[in-house]
Amino acid sequence: MMVAGTASHVGKSWMTTAICRWLTRRGLSVAPFKAQNMSNNSYPCSGGGEIGRAQVAQAEACFLAAEPDMNPILLKPNSDIGSQVVLNGKVWKNLGAREYYEHFPILLEHVLAAYDRLASRHDFIVMEGAGSVTELNLKATDLVNLGLATRLNAPVMLTADIDRGGVFAAVVGTFALLDERERALLRSFAINRFRGDPALFESGVGLLEERTGKPCMGVFPYLRDVPLDPEDAVTLDDLRRSDSDIAIVAFPHISNLSDFRLIPGAVRISRPIDAQFGYVILPGTKNTIGDLAWLRSMKLDEWILDQHRRGARIIGICGGYQMMGDSIEDPFGMESNAGRADGLGLLPVRTVLAREKVTRAVRAVTPTGIEFAAYEIHLGITTRPPDALTFATLEDGADDGIRADRCFGTYLHGALEDCRVLGELLERAIEPLPSRETSYEAMADWFDANVDRRLFEELYLCS
Repeated sequence: MMVAGTASHVGKSWMTTAICRWLTRRGLSVAPFKAQNMSNNSYPCSGGGEIGRAQVAQAEACFLAAEPDMNPILLKPNSDIGSQVVLNGKVWKNLGAREYYEHFPILLEHVLAAYDRLASRHDFIVMEGAGSVTELNLKATDLVNLGLATRLNAPVMLTADIDRGGVFAAVVGTFALLDERERALLRSFAINRFRGDPALFESGVGLLEERTGKPCMGVFPYLRDVPLDPEDAVTLDDLRRSDSDIAIVAFPHISNLSDFRLIPGAVRISRPIDAQFGYVILPGTKNTIGDLAWLRSMKLDEWILDQHRRGARIIGICGGYQMMGDSIEDPFGMESNAGRADGLGLLPVRTVLAREKVTRAVRAVTPTGIEFAAYEIHLGITTRPPDALTFATLEDGADDGIRADRCFGTYLHGALEDCRVLGELLERAIEPLPSRETSYEAMADWFDANVDRRLFEELYLCS
């Protein structure tokens, strides 16, 4: 089946993850699949390669190890009009949007081959669509929404977010744009993120069923305090402005937002503000030199240096770590055509972007003895003084990152997701989040309590 949406950020990833665990608990061998994902939040697969973080969560909900077949195409935006294309887990090309669609035939072949390999090993595949299911201008080259569902003859459930408003227009409008074959496949709709008593929306459900000719699979309440790794940068908007003493620089091509799961109250910074912070975090980015140029254009480079002079600790992760050094070189044009840029000079390191990307899960230990799990996704090779204090030592004995003069740099995504490591950096106790396993169980319970089980079985399990 496919979980599609009326728009982006309506809860497709959430719904897909919940269904994955719910069906797995029923004894089925289930696997997730998203043909094409646009996200700078990715994770390395144990067998090599990288896929979108949302599909990793869905795989975990199915008790599976993540693999490239679950997300054969990952688009990692590195400019306003282009992306790095990761195909079957490996970097393929940097393409603009027009160039990308010119490769549609070969990309579709890879998508169908990945799906076939996955489907041959599992009882049930839960596919996730992307954005709106009815993007008419993209219909001829659609390989992730109804274009894929029709090729596979897969039944579809439409998800709509009532919390954002306009749910009647979103649902009825979506069905109005379907052709006859698509309408036959889109078998039901679900109302997501309802606040209050669902009984108050019974008349609304009736109106939607009448207008669409399709049944409602359920009215699903807004579920709070159950964390799920973000899929895309829109989630950065959830970081609220507050009186926190932690600032996160909001790069245009920011990546791996899950690094900040333990500090949801941090202040998002996209321009200099008249406030002194105790900690400034430079996160990962898909275009290090480009975002460094943006930093300078916004005068945030001066702001960061001033924050440091006035006592702030500066923490750089991956691309943010590279920016904190003396220089960054991109001799092969892997992320941009800039070639070289001076860094902020906060750390005595130099970075050269290589052709091959490092993607691996690791275990590491800090100089104070804290052992933690992390992962690397980077093109950079960074050299540092041999006598420098490392950020951490990997299990293979290699050194990662550097600590110097209230500045900390590391390639280890996930380090700040460990409450002990983050607590050491912030010099305070940090409360751990519930385990991801707890979240998956809560999501399956949420789905079970609100879905029309008989209808789901009839439309999606017995077809």
